Amino acid sequence: MCITHQVRDWSAIGSDKRGMSIRQFPSLRRFLFAWFLLTTALCAQVHAQTLGLAQVLEAARQNLDVSIAQQNLAAAQADVVSADRAPFPIFTAKTSQMYLDKGVNGNQGIGGGAFGQKNIDKSGGIDWTWERGNKRGLRTQSAKQQALAAGADLQDMLVMQQIAAAAAYFDLLAARERNQEMQALSQSALQLSKSARLRLKAGDLSAQDTARLEIEAQRAQADARSAQLDQQRAVLQLQQITKLSINLNTWKVAADWPSVQVQAPTQGVLQAWVDQRADVVAARERVTAASAALELAQAQKKADVTLGSSLDHDPRVSNRMLELRLSLPLIWGYGYEGEIGRAQAQLAQAQTLFEKTKLEASSDLQRLLEEFSAALERETLYEQDILPRARKVAEQAERAFTLGASSLTDLLDARRTLRATLIEAAFTRADYAKAHEAWRLRTTTVLSDAR
Repeated sequence: MCITHQVRDWSAIGSDKRGMSIRQFPSLRRFLFAWFLLTTALCAQVHAQTLGLAQVLEAARQNLDVSIAQQNLAAAQADVVSADRAPFPIFTAKTSQMYLDKGVNGNQGIGGGAFGQKNIDKSGGIDWTWERGNKRGLRTQSAKQQALAAGADLQDMLVMQQIAAAAAYFDLLAARERNQEMQALSQSALQLSKSARLRLKAGDLSAQDTARLEIEAQRAQADARSAQLDQQRAVLQLQQITKLSINLNTWKVAADWPSVQVQAPTQGVLQAWVDQRADVVAARERVTAASAALELAQAQKKADVTLGSSLDHDPRVSNRMLELRLSLPLIWGYGYEGEIGRAQAQLAQAQTLFEKTKLEASSDLQRLLEEFSAALERETLYEQDILPRARKVAEQAERAFTLGASSLTDLLDARRTLRATLIEAAFTRADYAKAHEAWRLRTTTVLSDAR
């Protein structure tokens, strides 16, 4: 709660009967002035907070589910760095034999004395493995495709979280409107109940009709409390998705209802949207990654060659000797059938998942389009016809009852019809808004590199 400061004479603050003034306490004066500026700024900040669709969508892009997808992408990108590394050279240093005939403590044996004069065979060399069959390139290609798939997964997660956040936001708008309408109906019913008691005293209304109006007022109050609870639930749902600390007492919630109608796409355009969906792109990249993994498994049949060279020193034969080595594994009776079979199964699985994802994406877009078209038709019908007529009927019934030209039953029926219509209209408006935003987000191509 903000405090409005209206101080005309700062010198009068803190004055008492003895004539003491704040001017006698400079530090206190500075503290109060700073406090005034701080609270004023905080109040301005609080009142300036506005919750709109743009803020909700931006918050959804930063929630925990998106963070997990970003971490998966970072791990996949790190795998690319690991895959694009050739085997490291191996350095070997050894002594193959020591001559002990000179004694443990002699200058030419083990013990003290110059190391170069001892009868010790010394060797130092490097071995390097040459990967054949383009294993490094295939390994890197598979990792890159998996990273691209993880990036598409991130984009798909962004879309899903934004759709969920938009749905929660529009549910909040609808709940707020229902709450406002129910509060207004409750106040109207309360006024009718008070008027009925006055008419009862005047003998213009029966006790039975007065009791019925009082019951109707109580029902309206119960509906109003229920609408308040629904609004709070909608706030909690939106908070769970966006992690925003929403306070309807201090936040201004903008009514960003969609107004732009979307034309139904052709079948060719719809199929293009299917191919560009992030979940379809992710499945396609995993097929490419599995294909590279299969080639890598097949390349294992080409054995890797290890080349080595060392410089030896044998004091009894020569001062220096150069050694060249070639190591080649002897693969007898095994053609990596297990590795290749597993890679083939994983490729087939990736292809099946790709086809399944495409079918689901096509069905999802068809469903979104049908839901959007139906919601638009219902919303237009309620806004342009049903709701205005229900309001008019309720107003006419209340006016006629006040003038004694209609029965109480007609009034109650009209008010109950209006209450039900208001609730249905709010739900219809929310359904249309959610369908509109889901369609927009799903048909907007967002395939840029994730950051």
